[in-house]
Amino acid sequence: MYWKPEVYRIENADSIFSPGLLIFSDLVEQNLVEMIRVAGGPERLRPHCKTHKTQEVAKIALQLGVTRHKCATIAEAEMLADAGVRDILIAYQLVGPNLQRVVQLAQKYPNVEFTTLVDHPRAVTQLSRVIQESGDSGISIGMLVDLNSGMNRTGISIGPQAIELYEMIYSSDVIIAGGLHWYDGQNRQSDLLERTGAVNAGWGQLIRFRDQLLLSGLPVPRIVAAGTGSFPILAEHGEPNLELSPGTTVFHDDDMATRFPEMKFQPALAILTRVISCNRANELTLDVGHKACAADQPAGERLAFPELSSVTELMHSEEHLVIKTPDADQFKIGDHLIAIPRHACPASAVYQFANVIVDGRAVDRWEIVGRDRVLTI
Repeated sequence: MYWKPEVYRIENADSIFSPGLLIFSDLVEQNLVEMIRVAGGPERLRPHCKTHKTQEVAKIALQLGVTRHKCATIAEAEMLADAGVRDILIAYQLVGPNLQRVVQLAQKYPNVEFTTLVDHPRAVTQLSRVIQESGDSGISIGMLVDLNSGMNRTGISIGPQAIELYEMIYSSDVIIAGGLHWYDGQNRQSDLLERTGAVNAGWGQLIRFRDQLLLSGLPVPRIVAAGTGSFPILAEHGEPNLELSPGTTVFHDDDMATRFPEMKFQPALAILTRVISCNRANELTLDVGHKACAADQPAGERLAFPELSSVTELMHSEEHLVIKTPDADQFKIGDHLIAIPRHACPASAVYQFANVIVDGRAVDRWEIVGRDRVLTI
């Protein structure tokens, strides 16, 4: 098994109310150091903050030399700017009132370079108009063309229309053509050879398209690419303008740890839960209901328990989790267990703050700032 139960022991667990989010800060730093090693240097990283959503983790990354960051929301971008990040990619095509918000963001933080994604000409026209209507000649916002890697979530398909879109951005007076974005989150194959083949096939398409742009006289300053599964594979490519943007690796989670066993990251996010009922043989009822973890995963697959030899989920409701385990007789009412989320990113968004664990003790609390949709803008 990937985990070491002793890593998750907490001497002063009685000071933590449950269910409670835990961040093992030494493991966070270890994971960031490993990300830098895999990437080939901090300048090749643009980690996605949607996983951690905290200023403190962003500041640790900055201290390690990671100056470029990625996010999904205006609030996350504001959080990163407040933490001292000066190069922020909002990996989303902004529409509606969020267009005005990103302009206000650029006005509030004039020393920060903000970039967004785009996959349709209408989005370019709309953002250009909002910038011009602001009357602020000092505003310029970057755009990356979001290409469809085959995930079929967002992104324009590689082809003539994508070239026309890039030309449109390049000709704008108020928007900067920042390069290309390629997220291949569909490449989650556990078989490393299969995953490597799929990732490299997509990379080949991307580079051929980039070269078409260059031959047309269109500069491509950067390529932002990779999800967790493709991150180590794309890192092997020597492309000088490549920025790798994994997210989950900073916390890691049960899904990534079991799906990608070759990766040397350690789950750094957990949930402390307590036994609230134990009246049936080999069964425990815990207070980590599905409101207290990432409920996007199928029932029975949302949490892993390092301290238990085996677990079968019997029921998961809003405030209760009933499990069957041969280790049940080792626990009594009020005893705590550590649960590793199957998916770290939405699990962190459930909580207002996390208890910070250092050397086996809870020593601090970090606010999960980025869980909110609005901060000041």
